[in-house]
Amino acid sequence: MGTDDEEGGETPSDTLRERAGSNQVKLWILLDADRYLVAGIPLCLLFVVLLVLGAVDPAPLRAAANSKDPIETLFQALTTAIITGVTLVVSLNQLVLSQELGPLGDQRERMEGTVQFRNDVAEALDVPAAPPEPSAFLRSLVDGVGNRARRLGDLADACDDEEIRDRVSEFADSLATNADGVTRALEGEQFGTFDVLSAALNFNYSWKIYEARRIENEYESALSEEALDALDALVETLRFFGPAREHIKTLYFQWELVNLSRGILLSAVPALIVSIAGVLYLDNPGTITGTFLGVDTLVWVVVAAAAVSLVPFMLLFAYVLRIATVAKQTLSIGPFILRPTERDETLDWE
Repeated sequence: MGTDDEEGGETPSDTLRERAGSNQVKLWILLDADRYLVAGIPLCLLFVVLLVLGAVDPAPLRAAANSKDPIETLFQALTTAIITGVTLVVSLNQLVLSQELGPLGDQRERMEGTVQFRNDVAEALDVPAAPPEPSAFLRSLVDGVGNRARRLGDLADACDDEEIRDRVSEFADSLATNADGVTRALEGEQFGTFDVLSAALNFNYSWKIYEARRIENEYESALSEEALDALDALVETLRFFGPAREHIKTLYFQWELVNLSRGILLSAVPALIVSIAGVLYLDNPGTITGTFLGVDTLVWVVVAAAAVSLVPFMLLFAYVLRIATVAKQTLSIGPFILRPTERDETLDWE
């Protein structure tokens, strides 16, 4: 939940789950769950549903196969879909590689931009060099924000106006608490897992930049010069977090697309074998006889073969589901908040 805003609305919550306001199970499936598990759940559900339908169908599959060709039609369509899916994977790989390929001049500009940004961060944090690992880099930024927020809170205690002192102290304490939580979440995490990006998404820097600027503009005459300098340093560090998170998000998306491409390519081979075998060898239902657990063995074989053939599609579904969810939650950079907030529409923007 958000905290009450002095103007009658609510400030957005710090964590992504609270800001999204969605069911926790839904968010777990969309973001945190292992992608192979997310792919396996609908696949198992599909298998069970088709098996139950095949068991209770008043017109059995075997009889339909003798008069028509539903099995051959099904696996012909699946074969075509698998080949199309592999073509899509090639396109995804081209999308990822296009970010890495380019003339020497472009590569040099990328290198210079990255080095300059890291130097600016190191200078702002007053450290010899910014950490090279993505999780450590974000942790150093967030930790720097927390330290500057605590310093701002200490300086605000010297303000004579109780209302201003309470307002700035509340903002500084909230920011420091959020920063400490994200710092702990990032500790020891390795890039390549969703945990790094998940922790970064729980740092609501956009709102904090807006709130810091609003405090500075409203109380500039009441705060000391030292407090204003501390507020400027805090905003400067917060502004570094936005492009840093977006860069790491881009790298993570590329990483996930590579994993998706590899998973689809590896699963496409057995899926293609099964679907082609279904076309060639399941057109004659007489080759498979008997029952298993009271269900015609032909139904078991067809449903299992269909499930194996759908594995590449389910992998695509699982990976794109997470990527699309993260992209939706991070469409804007900087102090733009796209999610609905329960704020008073009569804010004084002057």
